[in-house]
Amino acid sequence: MKLAELVNLLSPIAVKGSLEKDITGIYYDSRKVEKDGVFICISGFKTDGHKFIPQAVKNGAAAIVVEKEVATPTDLTVLRVPDTRLALALLANAYYDYPSRKMRLIGVTGTNGKTSVTYLIRSILRKAGQKVGLLGTIANLIDEQKLPAEHTTPESLDLQRLLHQMVEQRVDSVVMEVSSHALELKRVAATEYDVAVFTNLTQDHLDFHLSLEAYLQAKAKLFKSLGPGSKDKPKYAVLNFDDPSSKIIAGQTKVPIISYGVTPGVAYRARDIELHLNGTSFVIECPSGSFPIHLKLGGEFNVYNALAAFAVGKEEGINSNLIIEALEEMTGVPGRFEQVDCGQDFAVVVDYAHTPDGLENLLKTARAVTKGRVLTVFGCGGDRDRTKRPIMGKIASELSDYCIVTSDNPRTEDPRAIISDIEPGLTNDAYEIIVDRREAISRAIELAQSGDIVVIAGKGHEDYQIIGDKVIDFDDRKVARDVLRKRGCIL
Repeated sequence: MKLAELVNLLSPIAVKGSLEKDITGIYYDSRKVEKDGVFICISGFKTDGHKFIPQAVKNGAAAIVVEKEVATPTDLTVLRVPDTRLALALLANAYYDYPSRKMRLIGVTGTNGKTSVTYLIRSILRKAGQKVGLLGTIANLIDEQKLPAEHTTPESLDLQRLLHQMVEQRVDSVVMEVSSHALELKRVAATEYDVAVFTNLTQDHLDFHLSLEAYLQAKAKLFKSLGPGSKDKPKYAVLNFDDPSSKIIAGQTKVPIISYGVTPGVAYRARDIELHLNGTSFVIECPSGSFPIHLKLGGEFNVYNALAAFAVGKEEGINSNLIIEALEEMTGVPGRFEQVDCGQDFAVVVDYAHTPDGLENLLKTARAVTKGRVLTVFGCGGDRDRTKRPIMGKIASELSDYCIVTSDNPRTEDPRAIISDIEPGLTNDAYEIIVDRREAISRAIELAQSGDIVVIAGKGHEDYQIIGDKVIDFDDRKVARDVLRKRGCIL
């Protein structure tokens, strides 16, 4: 492409140098710049892309996009814009020829449930015969092909590249998690969504958004973006009307609203809910009738997740029986109420719950499905919202029979300092502190008796632990399995 073609999208404040250059690629990492590429200088939280202009030039950049006045070589084309993050999204979208316009795109946002809902929708769409792409926390998928996932929602350039790859592989629909960070940092700007799903909103990421209201407004941007677009099929929003935030979001979107929940008056409602350790049964009521369903997924939170997915399936015109079959075939989502079964006479469950609401829902489910004690292993991540730490301590203390407070991903914080923030929330003496996570898991399993449930919360599918600047191998599921086998369990 000619640089001039991309410049027309940006309306730059200032332009220096020739626009009659052929562009070979777009980059936001100066180390990856190749000859005749465009380098976008992103002002980040830890560093500033403007500092790396010399490296980009050394690697052969033909042009750079900045939001500050900088000194540059005379033969370099420089475009100055108000917002380089937005510029990156716009340029990437155009460079990859607007891939989101060529597929059905379903975005899922909310504090909890995003991953599960995307996997459930993917299962429904595939059951209906579609080739499906998925983008999210655990992995990026093109049908069965697995690609690594570095962020819940990729940076805009990486997102458009992935979507372009999906277009080339003739994907019909893409379902993706859309994080509040991605919305606020314009990673999905200029991406054309057809469906937006809202799961819930509870305290999280206040270190970034600073207030719940700002956090909600970041989520609402996805729904504001829904509009006519370039496609023929209708666009709509699917909202959890049991969450009060849905009413605020509903007032900020221009597309039809599809409601779901367990309270009367919604379009897709669950009733007669029965929770079991190995699954959940309920009846879905919707405009086309009532449908009993037996999920292999545990917890009331999965009732909501399944409702959201069912609503999308129906609104996409898929047969109800096919939807039910797809949902009932799902055996689980990695790290979401995932059981570790080695033949022991008590349950061990690993879950990603790392927010107050997520932990509360998890422990209430654990209590509902066991006749024995609830033994909880949990911690809180470092370099993240500190205000939720005592809240999570209180929830764990009140909803467990015994807690073991441990390290999660401490990152650059002292694990003991994080635990000290949790401890004031603990409301009784039925707990102990074991900083080493492996030892904490071992201790909980050692304490477990017949009929108990051991809940290991916080990391779920993650197979690593971040301590300082090191990333070490650590998978709660593998650790629990090793401990159980040492105890004599052999499955």
